[in-house]
Amino acid sequence: MTQPQQPQNGSTLANRAFIQRDYSEGISCQFEKSFPSELRGKIDENTLLETINHINSIFMKAEGLNFQTYLFGCLSCMTAYTSLFCFRTHYEKCLQELARYIIEQNSTIYESRGLKIINPADRGLRVVSFKLPHGVPP
Repeated sequence: MTQPQQPQNGSTLANRAFIQRDYSEGISCQFEKSFPSELRGKIDENTLLETINHINSIFMKAEGLNFQTYLFGCLSCMTAYTSLFCFRTHYEKCLQELARYIIEQNSTIYESRGLKIINPADRGLRVVSFKLPHGVPP
């Protein structure tokens, strides 16, 4: 019998719940709107859905094209991409917005229930993961 995989931070994967990327509408960064069974009884389904919808809306905004992103792309090309040392891209700004949102959600909603959202950027934009309390069966 094999033991659960042990990440470096000391928690097992059994203490996690995951929401996978949704590729049904192409390769844009969106996450499934499914409710993981590990979270039943720990968080309201509507609260989780609101959080996932907001995360998805941040990524829709990040991947959207507008005049500003075209102009910044031209500026980057004209400066041999050295302008990236001085300015953050629109995508980077949206990732910072996502990080602030996750911190705010953790402090106002999830931590009081013993849960913690892990930023999808920390997981290669593959999953939204939730850290569950230790000693609680999945």
